[in-house]
Amino acid sequence: MLNDFLILMKQELVLTAIIFIILFIKVGSKDWKNEKLMNLVNFLLLINFIAGFLYNDEGTLFSGMFTLSNFSILQKNILSLGTLIISMQAYSWLKEHKNVAEFYILLLSTLLGMYLMISSGNLLMFYLGLELSTIPLAAIVNFDLERRSSSEAAFKLIISSAFSSGLLLFGISLIFGTTGSLNFSEIAFALKGNPLQLFAFVLLIAGFAFKISAVPFHLWTADVYEGAPVTVTSYLSVISKGAVLFVFVSVLYNVFKPMASLWYTILCILSITTMLVGNLFALRQNNLKRFLAFSSIAQVGFVLIGISGTSEAGITSVVYFVLIYIFSNLAAFGVIGLVSALTGKETIEDYKQFYKNNKFLSWVITIALFSLAGVPPTAGFFGKFFLLMSGAKVGLQITYVWLTVAALNLIISFYYYLKVVKAIFMDTNEAPIEKLVVPTIPKLALYICLLGIIITGVGSFVYSYINSLAFGF
Repeated sequence: MLNDFLILMKQELVLTAIIFIILFIKVGSKDWKNEKLMNLVNFLLLINFIAGFLYNDEGTLFSGMFTLSNFSILQKNILSLGTLIISMQAYSWLKEHKNVAEFYILLLSTLLGMYLMISSGNLLMFYLGLELSTIPLAAIVNFDLERRSSSEAAFKLIISSAFSSGLLLFGISLIFGTTGSLNFSEIAFALKGNPLQLFAFVLLIAGFAFKISAVPFHLWTADVYEGAPVTVTSYLSVISKGAVLFVFVSVLYNVFKPMASLWYTILCILSITTMLVGNLFALRQNNLKRFLAFSSIAQVGFVLIGISGTSEAGITSVVYFVLIYIFSNLAAFGVIGLVSALTGKETIEDYKQFYKNNKFLSWVITIALFSLAGVPPTAGFFGKFFLLMSGAKVGLQITYVWLTVAALNLIISFYYYLKVVKAIFMDTNEAPIEKLVVPTIPKLALYICLLGIIITGVGSFVYSYINSLAFGF
């Protein structure tokens, strides 16, 4: 029994050990310089990522509340890799900060909550993991205490999260009242499709929609992304959203599969409105963090198309796209964060003629934006292709209308992504951003992102591997 516990909860235990190591360093010694602590944390996060591939097994713990499969291990490894990259990119921002240890304790606590969410086999375990992953996020959104906008962003995040959590809890209570269970496997057999269960399901959908910023539950996103430090914004954009999408797919496919016809219609409406609103509002943005906020909202609309596939192809396309999205978005945020930390500039206007003095950073953000737009042969093109193909397999008449809207939105997105590229390479600026010295660790993180965009795009084995693990999901 102890061996099962140690093996099945290996990733959670390793992450908990890292949190306590940082805590002991903070409490026991004041002589650690920021650079030394950051290097140690990056090394520990690398160990955490590698440990995710060693001594793995499948099974359940705590009467089915905690479940582990090879597919959930893969999802955790994707989040671990993204967190490591974000930590490396945070070097320029954190090296002058007073509270580095506190930042990492809060950040890794949210990651621990996401691990628990992904392995949850029970609605109660899922909710506990969700709260553990959300509450510390509000604290690190407000980590730049001297900035009023950061405090405002944290307030909006905690209020929105409280509201969405209330909807989720209400829906969970109704599910328990009508099925008599909180376990995923038992709920699936007890669903009858009566009005109370349908209402509970709609509440759960609304709660998830808040977490992934689907329209009309997206109103907090742009303000929080803009007010938070760039490192935290990138974490919110890819890691937090990716974890909730993983759990969302699991709940829909494993618990509410009997209601597939209902949630297909709901996903269709959410997807169309999310793509349209995200793209149209992105056209108007000048601040790059708000720009990528609405870009991320639009991306969710495409992910919802893939989720509607209700098959191995559906879950494979979602996980594959999240992996691509992590590399692409973190490459863009890596450049934006570096420029923000060194110059304080965050608007598209500031990036005019950026290429003149910063050729490497210009190419990194350009390739990232091309991938986010879905320009071939970048990985983003293949990610969106598989999402659309997964949705097309449903074959309903409404599906083709849906895919037509998605194609039109792809065209819209090309405009605002290329607007940034135009500013970098073509627009004139009397005082372009000076040549920036990129530290070794953030530069390595950018190279990892570029390599990830290339490999996940041209390497068919990545999609095949994910699909092999998704079989029977």
